Amino acid sequence: MYKIAKILMISIFLFSTISAAEGEGTKMKNVYDFEVKNIDGKDVKLSDFEGKVLLIVNVASKCGYTHQYDGLEKIYKNYKDKGFEILAFPCNDFGGQEPGTNKEIVEFCTTNFGVSFPMFDKIKVLGKEKAPLYEFLTTNEATGKGDIGWNFEKFLISADGKIAGRYKSGLSPESKELTSAIERQLSNK
Repeated sequence: MYKIAKILMISIFLFSTISAAEGEGTKMKNVYDFEVKNIDGKDVKLSDFEGKVLLIVNVASKCGYTHQYDGLEKIYKNYKDKGFEILAFPCNDFGGQEPGTNKEIVEFCTTNFGVSFPMFDKIKVLGKEKAPLYEFLTTNEATGKGDIGWNFEKFLISADGKIAGRYKSGLSPESKELTSAIERQLSNK
């Protein structure tokens, strides 16, 4: 009788542990739960941006969309005083289009495009080494599940840290679709 009770208790414990773990995996996190490294290698908690509307973008210096740095900088300057931030994550996952070091990336972006928004450490947005932030951005209740298609894919994050939209690479940062969405989020703050 004792062995049966023990087996039963262990089975209940294992079932509840597995169920709790499965629930955590599907539970939508908040962007503020993540910590990343900035372009200088320092840890940054995304909770430092709490209360701001964010645009998270995977970027590259040798891409057909690299000219979008101009548009990103323009919308950043236009909305930053209203509580808007752009967080740029260099990525070399698509055709080796971001081969440089963090130092080279910063120099390229500031010299050629006058980038003043925050830049972060080069990361992986695809595959087994995908950064946890990008795992969250590409697998969630708001935008569904789907890998990043190319460089300069954009994720709009509300002031409360929730994903508000996903925009493919071909959409210009200055497009009415994106700027209207940013303005809506800023007005909801």
